[in-house]
Amino acid sequence: MVWRASVREESVHLPQKGLRPNMDNQDFDQLHTTYKQASDRWVEAIRAEEALATPDHSMKKMEQWDDAGFNLQDAESAATKARDAYKNALRKKNYGS
Repeated sequence: MVWRASVREESVHLPQKGLRPNMDNQDFDQLHTTYKQASDRWVEAIRAEEALATPDHSMKKMEQWDDAGFNLQDAESAATKARDAYKNALRKKNYGS
C-alpha cells in the first residue's frame, strides 16, 4: 500500500475574487511574484521526481517516486492557480470587467 506523504501547503496570496477595480502596480507585482515562485517550485518538483526515476526497482524507491509524483501534481496545481489569478487581474485591468 502506498501512502501519500503530507504535502506542505504554502500560503499563496491569490486575490482573484473581488479584485479591486484600480489595482496598483504593487498588486500586479505581487501576483507576478507569486506566480514566478509557484512556477519555480513546480520546476523543482519536476526535477525531484525525475531524479527518483532510477534503475533501483525496490519498493522503497518506487514509493519515493510516487510521493514525488504527488508533490509534482500539487506544485503544478499551485502554479496554475497563481497563473490564473495573475492573468485574470491583467485581463480585468486591460479589458475591464
